[in-house]
Amino acid sequence: MKDLNIVLLNYECKDDILQAVQSLVRDLEMCKYDVQLTVADNSENRDGLRNQLMTNFPQVKYVDSRGNVGFGKGNNNGFKETEARYYFALNRDTVIPENSRTIERLIEFMDSHPKIGCIGPKLVNMDGSLQYSCYRFDLPSILIKPLKQIHFDKKYKWVKKHADKLVMKDFDHKETRPVDWVLGAAIMVRKEVVDEIGFFDDRYFMYLEDCDWCRRMWDIGWAGYYVHDIVIKHVHARESAKVPGIFKALFKNKLARIHLNSWFKFLWKWRGTNKYYKYKYK
Repeated sequence: MKDLNIVLLNYECKDDILQAVQSLVRDLEMCKYDVQLTVADNSENRDGLRNQLMTNFPQVKYVDSRGNVGFGKGNNNGFKETEARYYFALNRDTVIPENSRTIERLIEFMDSHPKIGCIGPKLVNMDGSLQYSCYRFDLPSILIKPLKQIHFDKKYKWVKKHADKLVMKDFDHKETRPVDWVLGAAIMVRKEVVDEIGFFDDRYFMYLEDCDWCRRMWDIGWAGYYVHDIVIKHVHARESAKVPGIFKALFKNKLARIHLNSWFKFLWKWRGTNKYYKYKYK
């Protein structure tokens, strides 16, 4: 069994994948753990990624999803290829900083905290500025999440209030602490958790599968943590927010419609179970 299986999901983003893999390979050169790098491909190799990986990074396992099966299922395909003590879903548009020992330190953190089910490192933009990557299970804020995705938080104060609460802007992100939910762009999960609740719920094609996974962890007593001193760079394109206005977004932006669909699925699945876990932190 490997110590860690890192899965990057591709959908016609070959250059991003190659850059992310290169930064991971560099980070793992002196790593003391046995780590598997896996690329799950949702684009049926239309961009020629498989050959590029075989030539430049033969240690990477390539998994063909045989179509665009979505974020959750695509990552799950990669997870299932290699059993490991930990599973790490990492977005294709991420870069591991040089000389940071990021992956080794993530494993060390989990080994040192056996009661923690999942962790998310600090994510920063390419210029080093903070990305908000941990969230609350706050029902009013989750309800207005689609409005934040189309920038209504910049137009209406009441939307901004709940959007800020959702992404935990009320703490300075300079401490490691338990959080309700960490972003699926970089989430590392313990095998014991997976054995109990499974991987991502692949009924979500894309969006909110990370929130759902973390809720299932908390429900059986596994905490999620934000780790402030382990940093990964993330481009974070937010394609679903590129068309302003809710009606224009729904008609013109397919990803916005997918986001709204996942939002409805999440609310229906968790109806009547509006839980808050903050009191467990103390």
